[in-house]
Amino acid sequence: METWKTTVPHIELYSDGSADPNPGKGGYGIILRYKNISKEFSEGFELTTNNRMEMLGVISGLEKLKTKSNVTVYTDSAYVVDSITKRWVYSWKSKGWRKSDRKPVINVDLWTRLLPLLDFHNVTFVWIKGHAGHPENERCDELAKMARGNGQILKKDEGYTSTLESNQNLSLL
Repeated sequence: METWKTTVPHIELYSDGSADPNPGKGGYGIILRYKNISKEFSEGFELTTNNRMEMLGVISGLEKLKTKSNVTVYTDSAYVVDSITKRWVYSWKSKGWRKSDRKPVINVDLWTRLLPLLDFHNVTFVWIKGHAGHPENERCDELAKMARGNGQILKKDEGYTSTLESNQNLSLL
C-alpha cells in the first residue's frame, strides 16, 4: 500500500440523486463525514436525468475535499458503482467513449470530470440498496428531492443538453 493511503484522512461520502420525471427536474444530496463531523450538501437542476444526478452527487462530494483522502463512497446507483468497479468506464475511454456495441457513451462530460478525482483520491465504492432504511441514504434521497422541488431557482444542467446534442451528432456518423 502506498504510504499516503495510510496517512491521509478517511472520509465517508454518502450520495443519492433523483429526477422526476426522468428526465425532468433533478437534484442530488450528499453527506460528507470525517470522524464524527458530518456536512450535508444538495443542488437542484431544471432538466436532467436520474443517472446524471447520481454521478454529480459523487463528483460534487469528491470535489469538496480539500486534501488527498481515502474515501468510501456509499451510493444506491448500480450505474455508478458498476461502471467504476467493473472498469467499464476505462474501456469506454480507451475506445473513444464508445461502448462495446460501438454506440456512444452517455454522460461523457461527467465521466471525464470523475476520472481525475478517482486518480487523485483513493476511492472505494460501496453499493447500498436504496429505499431500504439506510439512514444516510434516506437522508441523501430527502436532500435530493428537496433540492429539485422546494421552489428555489434550479440550475441548468449544461452537460445534459450537450450530451443529447453530442449523441445525436455521433449517431449521424
